[in-house]
Amino acid sequence: MNRRLTALFAAFEALLVVAIGVGIPLAPLTVLWGAQFGFGVDWGAFWRASVDIWLIGHGVDVTVTLDPTTAAALGYPGAGDPFTITIAALGLGMLTLMLAVRAGRRVAETRYRALGQIVALATFALLSFGVTFSSLHPLARPSLVQGTLLPTLVFAIGFVIGVRLTRRHEDDTSTGRIRDWIAGWSPRARAIVATGLRAGATAAAGVVLAASLATALAIAISYAKIITLYESLHTEVVGGFTLTLGQLAFIPNVVIWTASWLVGPGFAIGTGSNVSALGTQLGPIPAIPLLGALPTGSYAFGFVGLLVPVIAGFLAGALVGPGVRRRLGAEAGGSAVLLTGLASGVVGGVILGMLAWASSGAVGPGRLAHVGPDPWAVGGFAALEFALATTIGLAASLRRARATQPTPGATTTRR
Repeated sequence: MNRRLTALFAAFEALLVVAIGVGIPLAPLTVLWGAQFGFGVDWGAFWRASVDIWLIGHGVDVTVTLDPTTAAALGYPGAGDPFTITIAALGLGMLTLMLAVRAGRRVAETRYRALGQIVALATFALLSFGVTFSSLHPLARPSLVQGTLLPTLVFAIGFVIGVRLTRRHEDDTSTGRIRDWIAGWSPRARAIVATGLRAGATAAAGVVLAASLATALAIAISYAKIITLYESLHTEVVGGFTLTLGQLAFIPNVVIWTASWLVGPGFAIGTGSNVSALGTQLGPIPAIPLLGALPTGSYAFGFVGLLVPVIAGFLAGALVGPGVRRRLGAEAGGSAVLLTGLASGVVGGVILGMLAWASSGAVGPGRLAHVGPDPWAVGGFAALEFALATTIGLAASLRRARATQPTPGATTTRR
């Protein structure tokens, strides 16, 4: 493949990612334009809405001004004033990330891959600028700078991951320098840092996995209430399908909110509200069917959910314990266990705190300016829980290993 074909191939890969991302909301909205509005309104409004949805999926701020009729129907104080949507629909961002990984792997297999990487990133940035510019409107105006940079950043992260996965067996000068720098650390420091990273990431992943299962269970239990909310909206088939797609884009957010619920601080659906394992305080909330799965009132056994991060941290510590003993040998004492547990708590807390930050923001006027968990509270609670539980798990694993180790000089009798 020559240079020109490589450049065209890379540009097409970037174009495909943007087209899929914008096309997912655009397809049902176009059907809605024909089926419900009879092609009687400007299709450009549906195009702008699709682009705005795609941009929101990448964390781009969109300033919205509601028309007087819609503002009056919402009934929120200040609904007629301009407000900014800052929450990210993480489902669309994850889609871009996964498609970018695929694009990176495909471009890395070409002969002129450096050229392909530059062209792909430049094309994606240019397309992001173009679609953002095309969606500018007084009633919904996305940030042109964020609309260019944030989707490109998400694409670049996935693209680099894809390239690295394809070239993982090749020499890399930058990676070699990092490895040389880490090689200069003491064996004790390397073991503590490496084990802390593994344990913290494992514990955070365990909490997110449990949150995914809990979210699915809550939706299944609240199925009747969700259906009732669908019926009350009178969206018809196409409108209901479009609404469902929009809710699917927020499923990763909801999973992270559930993880915050399990960690302890919970999350908010509007200023002054709180949904936590120990109780729920909700004010007026939008009639979104997915919100029908929210818990109500207080739970006598809600504190049981708080055991999830403790169990996840303990199991993570028990799993990485043998690795600590193998790397440190006789130095795997109390101080090493405490430092490793502290490192794992910091890592796990940072991961869940960043996820909480990414999943929260403003979704509307008035009290809807605060939706989602508090990242500092989630990160702090998670760090404390993981640090304590991982330390206990590490200590238990090392103690068990010492107990099963043969005593020096002991002999085995055969019968």
